[in-house]
Amino acid sequence: MRDFSQDHHWLSINTATVRRQQGEEVGLARIIDQCAERGVRAISPWRDQVAAAGLDKVAAQLRAHGMGLSGYCRGGFYPAPDAAGLKAALEDNRRAIDEAKTLDAPCLVLVVGSLPGALAGKAAYKDIGRARSEVHDGIAASLEYAREVGMPLAIEPLHPMQAAERACINTLEQALDICDELDPGKSGMLGVALDVYHVWWDPKLQQQIERAGRERLLAYHVCDWLTPTRDLLNDRGMMGDGVIELRKIRGWVEAAGYAGYSEVEIFSTQDWWLRSGDETLDTCIERHRSVV
Repeated sequence: MRDFSQDHHWLSINTATVRRQQGEEVGLARIIDQCAERGVRAISPWRDQVAAAGLDKVAAQLRAHGMGLSGYCRGGFYPAPDAAGLKAALEDNRRAIDEAKTLDAPCLVLVVGSLPGALAGKAAYKDIGRARSEVHDGIAASLEYAREVGMPLAIEPLHPMQAAERACINTLEQALDICDELDPGKSGMLGVALDVYHVWWDPKLQQQIERAGRERLLAYHVCDWLTPTRDLLNDRGMMGDGVIELRKIRGWVEAAGYAGYSEVEIFSTQDWWLRSGDETLDTCIERHRSVV
């Protein structure tokens, strides 16, 4: 396993981690500068932040700093109540693929979606099997275009607590089943984004990481699971403050062939988003070296 204790060469910052600083929204340009000041070599930005800052401006700023991406957040959200909605989702994912290509991302992360309307409290239907079928077909369609432009897609399984609203793919095994069906040759164009927050609990995790192998492990996200958790979406912990066996899981991931970034992704309305970006980033660097 790689030694992270002496530097943060393989640290990436998902920009959600510092998109709010001392309770206020911070622009992507400032986040990129803050990361560059600390020698962080990669980020993973969110589409809304990129849109607000300007796609071409973000690409130019990244080039000026010599900074890359560990992934691009996010595509997905395929299910819809009708044909028009399904078509709109495919068109949006096509745009996301193009944006990821412009930013030279190694992959587009897919949060696949689930029961349409559930996020707003009004699910259009309750058939999660239908949602999974629409996700399968949506990924298949997106993969065709992704192959044309050379942009790998990374399915991110989400914790079962988010099965209704955000993702009906909830285990690494489910995600890999889709990968094996749609990309049996393991072309490198379809894989997974493994976020420890969502999968740490899975009794099949080590087995499925081994199954994924280097060809499927396209992104690796870290944070921690706090006990008690005060908010199932926005109370992620800083690495080392919770119960996830971070070193053990990274050992499994690297033994399977992954050699990329450990991307810190923390949503924290009650803690880290109330602190300064400087404190949060400095802590990310320290914990990357000491516990990741």
